[in-house]
Amino acid sequence: MMRFRYAVAFAFVLALPVRAAPPPNPDPQLSEWFSSLRQPGTGTSCCDLSDCRAVGTRIGGDGYEVLLTPAAFPVAEERWVRVPAHTILHGKDNPLGRAVVCWTPAKGVICFVRPTET
Repeated sequence: MMRFRYAVAFAFVLALPVRAAPPPNPDPQLSEWFSSLRQPGTGTSCCDLSDCRAVGTRIGGDGYEVLLTPAAFPVAEERWVRVPAHTILHGKDNPLGRAVVCWTPAKGVICFVRPTET
C-alpha cells in the first residue's frame, strides 16, 4: 500500500507543469503588467514573469520569429522560433520596449507582444 502511495505522489509531481525560473533581478513594478497579459481569443493568462521574457526578434517569411536562449528559457541551445499569428497581442503597450514572448516547452509560444516601434 505504501508503494502505491509513493507511486501516486510521484506521478502527481511529474504531471505538474514545467515552469521556468523567474529572470534574475525581476522588476516588481513589471509584475502587474506581465500578469495582465491574456491570450488572444480565450482571455486566459499568458502565464507570468516565469514564462515571459524580453527577447530578440526578427521578421521572417512567415512573420515574427523570436530567439530562445538557454539563459532565458529551458532550451538546450539558442534557436529561432516562429510566432503563430494567433498568439500576437495587438494594441498592447510594451513598457519593456523589446519584444516579449511567453513560451513553455510543452505549449510553445503562448503570447507575443511586439517591440515598441520607433
